[in-house]
Amino acid sequence: DASPSAPEQRYLFDISSLPEAEEVMGAELRVLRALPENRSLALSPEGTFHHLLLSTCPSWDGEEPRLLDSRAADILDAGSSRWEVFDVWEALRDGRERSPSGKLLCFLLRIVSDQSGRLLPPRQLGFSKPRPQPHERALLVAFSRTQRKENLFREIRDKIKALGSPPFLEPPDPGQEAHPKRRKRRTTIAARSGGRGHGKKAKTRCSRKPLHVNFKELGWDDWIIAPLDYEAYHCEGVCDFPLRSHLEPTNHAIIQTLMNSMDPESTPPSCCVPSKLSPISILYIDSGNNVVYKQYEDMVVETCGCR
Repeated sequence: DASPSAPEQRYLFDISSLPEAEEVMGAELRVLRALPENRSLALSPEGTFHHLLLSTCPSWDGEEPRLLDSRAADILDAGSSRWEVFDVWEALRDGRERSPSGKLLCFLLRIVSDQSGRLLPPRQLGFSKPRPQPHERALLVAFSRTQRKENLFREIRDKIKALGSPPFLEPPDPGQEAHPKRRKRRTTIAARSGGRGHGKKAKTRCSRKPLHVNFKELGWDDWIIAPLDYEAYHCEGVCDFPLRSHLEPTNHAIIQTLMNSMDPESTPPSCCVPSKLSPISILYIDSGNNVVYKQYEDMVVETCGCR
């Protein structure tokens, strides 16, 4: 953070959470540029057309800052806040090569007036307001390639350790207001899906049903930035004989279902489970207090089948 009149703005990132095994394909620094709070400063004799210069920070051994990216910008060209995106892949790549165990990466933002060539205070021009909300923080976005499938539970477990709060994964207290509402909503869905027919006919065949996940209700909104909720769906219903082709049953499921139809006491029915799932991307704050954007596989049920 810098004072309002500082001629430059520094951004420091802890990159220790970036696995060394992952091959970094690219990296971006994304900085939120809000409308200037004091428009008179933006409308000063310096004009509104400036040059944004992003470089590495000077090192302790005297190495000069190295320009990474630049662009021209009109400070009043947008009616609302916008993100300025800088290419910093070279700095991240070189930093990891020079010191694989390196923990910190530093960037320096300077704004130069096109009219006078003077340095202008970034804070007064809408950059890096004090005490930003999590969704307003500068982001270091690394694009990496890995053979490992990302595991959301691993992130949850690391967050528990960082917070030192075992109740983090516990379900809400049954006495709380949110629980009866959620249970009432599920009852309504069940009643709606099973409202046809009577007795055994009231059981619906295996199909996809709604399952709305609200991270705020789970108490995870203090570290998950977006999305705060999503539709996960779930599979529910019976796999009875004869199995429908759209359920794409395995040969084993077909035989098991046939055996169940002949002798339900000796053989249980096959199970209604997800047969195809799709990913979602999550923006969150990791255990190192870094803002991370990752894609997690198998988060949304697309189709259901009998297995």
